Amino acid sequence: ATARSRPAEDEGATVLDETLLEAEEKMDNAIEVAKEEFGTIRTGRANPSMFVKIMVDYYGSPTPLQQLASFATPEARVVIITPYDRSSMNAIERAVRDSDLGVNPTNDGSIIRVVLPYLTEERRKEYIKLARHKAEEARVAVRNVRRKAKEQIDRIVRDGDSGEDEGNRAEKELEQVTKRHVETVDELLRHKENELLEV
Repeated sequence: ATARSRPAEDEGATVLDETLLEAEEKMDNAIEVAKEEFGTIRTGRANPSMFVKIMVDYYGSPTPLQQLASFATPEARVVIITPYDRSSMNAIERAVRDSDLGVNPTNDGSIIRVVLPYLTEERRKEYIKLARHKAEEARVAVRNVRRKAKEQIDRIVRDGDSGEDEGNRAEKELEQVTKRHVETVDELLRHKENELLEV
């Protein structure tokens, strides 16, 4: 390349790198969402993230339970919920009871105690199926990001904003980033399945 055409190539590389960076950020978000989703699937072990999606009717407005109380897990199957405001105790207890966790909380006036029932074989299978479904959603999200980024890379090369070699390099990088994110989803799923199979 002559000295004159070099800056354009650098610019092309920059546009491609921005595309890759944006794709990676979006894939990272898909992983975060998957982690949250997996966290809400109940296993045999107590975990505060099980309560993430629970909303409490707090003085007439739906409020995330996480904002209204602190959580402790003194034993593998016990969660202690301590409301910051004691007047919200009954509303919190009701929200937890009505949630799809399938638990029956008890309230001693200062804390709410949640004892998780043992998971039946049937429940475990259901939760594993749910976890696999969430994993597939995450994989699809990652692949959609890849598809859009690849279209962008092709367009940048086609419009002459970047050379073919740069385009090929960017596509290879995109494949690696995609593979890494899909492997992360698989790893999260494996971990969740193992948790669910623990008795």
